[in-house]
Amino acid sequence: MTITIEVPESYRPLVDIELLQQAIDCVLAAESAEGDLTVKITDDDEVAALNQQFLGKEGPTDVLSFPAGPDDDAFVLPPDEAQTPYLGDILIALPYTQRQAERAGRSLREELTLLAVHGALHLLGYDHATPEEKSDMWARQNALLSGLGIPPLEE
Repeated sequence: MTITIEVPESYRPLVDIELLQQAIDCVLAAESAEGDLTVKITDDDEVAALNQQFLGKEGPTDVLSFPAGPDDDAFVLPPDEAQTPYLGDILIALPYTQRQAERAGRSLREELTLLAVHGALHLLGYDHATPEEKSDMWARQNALLSGLGIPPLEE
């Protein structure tokens, strides 16, 4: 299993890469999931463009998750070679996240951890489109955050 975390040089002093790795590991272990994924810390412009392109929404947001589809692993390996599934990509807009953390009275470290957990849960099929889904996802997310020593997100 490979978790790739991409952080531009200019953002590295602000991002605890080891904590993000730990957060993703925690989600995968708790969900008994295996697979590779990528977390990319980026700017508001890149997230805004993807938000428009894939969700039809204007402007940046905090986190976008792009689960890998069933055809994303279409290349078939020989039976004797193990293949780890690719779970998808998580993009986090750092400037947006900084502003959001300030408004919520949370540290950037806490907010980035929350978004890593949130994004990973999306890759594993969790959603919050309905009140029931949101309740389930927030309960799972808060339990995982608690295990990481991060205050829970209120609904």
